[in-house]
Amino acid sequence: MIDPDKEAMENQRSAQGDSKVNILDEDDAHPSYHSDIVYTVDHAPPWYLCILLGFQHYLTMFGATIAIPLILAPSLCLSGDTVATSEIIGTIFFVSGVATLLQTTFGSRLPIVQGGTFSFLAPTFSILALEKWQCPSNLRTEASLLGNLTVGNTTATSFIAIGSDEHREIWQSRMREIQGAIMVASIFQVVIGFSGIMGLLLRFIGPLAITPTVALVGLSLFEPASGFAAQNWWIALGTIALITVCSQYLVNIEVPCFRYSKSNGGCKKIGFPIFKLFPVILAIILIWIICIILTAAGVFEENSGARTDARISVLEKAAWFRFPYPCQWGIPTVSTASVFGMLSGVLASMVESVGDYYACARLAGAPPPPTHAINRGIGIEGIGCIIAGLWGSGNGTTSYSENIGAIGITKVGSRRVIQFGAIIMFLFSIIGKFGALFVTIPDPIIGGVFLVMFGLITAVGISNLQYVNMNSSRNLFIVGFSLFFGISLPYWVRKHPGYIDTSK
Repeated sequence: MIDPDKEAMENQRSAQGDSKVNILDEDDAHPSYHSDIVYTVDHAPPWYLCILLGFQHYLTMFGATIAIPLILAPSLCLSGDTVATSEIIGTIFFVSGVATLLQTTFGSRLPIVQGGTFSFLAPTFSILALEKWQCPSNLRTEASLLGNLTVGNTTATSFIAIGSDEHREIWQSRMREIQGAIMVASIFQVVIGFSGIMGLLLRFIGPLAITPTVALVGLSLFEPASGFAAQNWWIALGTIALITVCSQYLVNIEVPCFRYSKSNGGCKKIGFPIFKLFPVILAIILIWIICIILTAAGVFEENSGARTDARISVLEKAAWFRFPYPCQWGIPTVSTASVFGMLSGVLASMVESVGDYYACARLAGAPPPPTHAINRGIGIEGIGCIIAGLWGSGNGTTSYSENIGAIGITKVGSRRVIQFGAIIMFLFSIIGKFGALFVTIPDPIIGGVFLVMFGLITAVGISNLQYVNMNSSRNLFIVGFSLFFGISLPYWVRKHPGYIDTSK
């Protein structure tokens, strides 16, 4: 999760070898970024305001975080097991809260939110695409098994019921493989950060390195996005239209609210930029309500992915409270191939986070982060990824640029607010029914969100080219070859799964 303009600008300067001086000069040239900050990094708002602003940061990171377990579910053989999916959703919010507290307290100490990263998805899909991790073809829901037995089909006993103990072992074995790969690969990030190597590498990470790294993260996810959206394109397109309207056309419209202030002598009318802050959440809620109405009216077919009652049973099955704990899916397993594959996600995540640190410091009214703060932040992010692997979220953690943008809007850059947001992540993560509720979101709505979100990730990567001389044949070669080869090689590996065999 990155800020494209800031990351590209700072990394371009880093490539020129004098990033610290240039960043300081630019910050001095634009004092408006911190002249109107209400609460700076070290200032603490009143506790009630910390709760409200912390909850706002929770909502801001909610859409991107909940998307990750939903994307991973089919590859983990979790399709249909809504209870297990809700448990993973609770886990990823729990570890995000832990990583956020660590980052704000011991890491860069900037008001920066940590959450799941899309950079880990591509290597995860590559690992789970191996033949031994392919999902069995005999997985069936309990309802379909009962139907087969009712009509006298004796072959029903050869199927595996989704949600059974046998099925749980199937997806948990895959989760343990991903856990082990993330934990071992993240040790590399810890070493890079705390050894100070990251600070030395900053001058070599320029826009030409960032562009294909980030753009390929978005491009590689087109299959799950189109798969979800294809279940009902009208609902998916409606979701896309609402996100577009809220984020592009209603962005400057503020909803009137009232705020009490003793200094101003009572209540004061203020504007709240709800469309700018929560376009994804608003779109999901509105289209979700429409799907509820259409489902009740019988518009959707019985097997339509747009029906809201398809997974409603998860609300009954999910526990009210569930506390995630280490190795909850079993002891993580480690294989050399998986670890090396996951290293690509770790490297991409580190590149993303560096630009976020500079952007966050600038918007929060803090001086540019020194090299030792960046090193410490990267090291703590590595520890956060190890914790995420140990708890079994199926993903790592990284910095969220969406929440950095929220700081620029609210003008509240307090570290305390982010820490309150982390506590809110804890509280909601242990409420099992809360995670189960969002599993019932119809797939086409998720598909529409994915199409917008992954398109933006791709565009963020490409936007770094504005600082590159694209009249240079060398630069054209690097960008073109990196993108095309980055798409072609994974495609070939998927089409020839048994061609490369390192087991012997």
